[in-house]
Amino acid sequence: MKKIFNNTQVAFALKSDTELDRAYFLFKMIDNQPLVRIGTAVTNFALKANLPVEGLIRATVFDHFCGGVNEVDCLSVVDKMFTKGVSSVLDYSVEGKEEEEQFDAALEMTLKTIEFAKERKAIPFAVFKPTGFGRFELYEKLGKKQSLTAEEQAEWNKVVERFDLVCKDAHSKNVALLIDGEESWMQDAADDLVTEMMQKYNKEKPIVFNTLQMYRWDRLDYLKKLHEQAKKEGFLIGMKLVRGAYMEKEIERAEEKEYPLPICSSKEATDKNYDAAVRYMVEHLDTMSIFAGTHNEASTYALMKLMQEKGIKSNDDRIWFGQLYGMSDNISYNLAAHGYNVAKYLPFGPVKDVMPYLIRRAEENTSVAGQTSRELSMIKAERNRRKEK
Repeated sequence: MKKIFNNTQVAFALKSDTELDRAYFLFKMIDNQPLVRIGTAVTNFALKANLPVEGLIRATVFDHFCGGVNEVDCLSVVDKMFTKGVSSVLDYSVEGKEEEEQFDAALEMTLKTIEFAKERKAIPFAVFKPTGFGRFELYEKLGKKQSLTAEEQAEWNKVVERFDLVCKDAHSKNVALLIDGEESWMQDAADDLVTEMMQKYNKEKPIVFNTLQMYRWDRLDYLKKLHEQAKKEGFLIGMKLVRGAYMEKEIERAEEKEYPLPICSSKEATDKNYDAAVRYMVEHLDTMSIFAGTHNEASTYALMKLMQEKGIKSNDDRIWFGQLYGMSDNISYNLAAHGYNVAKYLPFGPVKDVMPYLIRRAEENTSVAGQTSRELSMIKAERNRRKEK
């Protein structure tokens, strides 16, 4: 397989020298683990104390990793990326809300992004998080097969209604809908609900996509079982495959509550699990669509090679590659330049509300071996290339 991800000119074509310098500065900071911890604590304190730091956050970390404070704000970024063939997934990244009116606000925002997507070729997917539509504890309780109180049942009925409303809307507007994965101890209830939505709305084509976090060792089996069910019942599977975003939390909780670790024993085991799921899906493309969310070059090349071997066109709409905005531009833009379907997750929302997401990004970057140093080496190479011009 021809190596294409080292072309920094393609990767950073949209970045000005100033933006490249800012990216270099940011990843340099993120590369320093103690600094990330201190920065996180200081930022949280400053925001809670209403200190005037939003402007600074907006000009640095926010603008690098987010599209804007609202959906309209994102459009210039969406249009700019699309000039290079990279699509966008508008991701309302407000996390950790617990109130009914906040869930309704997330619902309204998701419906708005579906409408946006219907009107724009540059936005092929909409997305939401299960806990954006209902309380974490409800999912957790249902996942443990505990019975709900009458009040909780009424609350859960509303969650189901929100899911159904969004999936029905996406189906009627022919917009694919990605539903994010979350912590393992709430995921069972979310999986069951997403499967219900697939049964209803994925009859003709995969509209509803669930997410499998492949650092969980049980996910390939889950996919195979779901596939058997889908064949019997006559629905199609949409699946976003990622490695996973809650590693520290998963380890801490398993140790604290003394249950077997739900995640793979090593990075290598996770990589194998991820690639096996990709292979399984590609082998069953007649009934599945895949959104391969990865910043891993080896996994990306492996999928490209599989497509080549099976004579699947690079722009086959059943296979999408996805990365996060502000990261792995060398993968996204070079894939798009070679005709593959690529979409960047483009987070947006009020600066204060998006901070938990941004903090998770920074922590994730420090904990994923080599991610930050790869970003830095690419940025360095491009800065040198521009100096030598």
